[in-house]
Amino acid sequence: MTKRPFFLAAALAALTLPVFAQDAKKDPPKPADPPVKVVIDSWNDIGRKLIAMAEDFPEDKYDFKATPAQRSFAEQLTHAAGANYFFINAVTGSKASNPEDLMNRFHYKDKADIVAFVKKSFADGAAALQAKGDRGLNDQVKDPFANQKIRVGDLAYGFIEHDGEHYGQLVVYYRLSGLVPPESRPKK
Repeated sequence: MTKRPFFLAAALAALTLPVFAQDAKKDPPKPADPPVKVVIDSWNDIGRKLIAMAEDFPEDKYDFKATPAQRSFAEQLTHAAGANYFFINAVTGSKASNPEDLMNRFHYKDKADIVAFVKKSFADGAAALQAKGDRGLNDQVKDPFANQKIRVGDLAYGFIEHDGEHYGQLVVYYRLSGLVPPESRPKK
């Protein structure tokens, strides 16, 4: 008796799989997204995750540090967002903001200020990428950390990775605080 549902499910799958396979063959695959869209989507995805954490984490825990030698939760966010301006400045040629100064927690009086700063850094980065367009991803700019040229697209992916590393650190801060990060919660 216990084998009957299995056989019924297997028979149903055998009958429906060829139909799905035929439907997939009818429509040609969509073309690949333009290169700048792929980079902006990656930039915005890590930005979305850090913004969600910045908005979600309790303000009374913003100065929490996993160990005394580490940055606080707030300092992790201001560091990641401030570092984005090394990228933005290199790509736009702007010297308007000093990324090292932007990272200083002292400049942000509360959670709302930090959330706004994180949002702005990702919006400014996406705008810089959009302004470059597909062809501009191959433009070469001075690497802010080395005395050499680097392609805009390569530099963007380096900062996307950097922000991802800080996302991973902030996940630990959540867990040590007895909280579940937004990305790890069940989807509604």
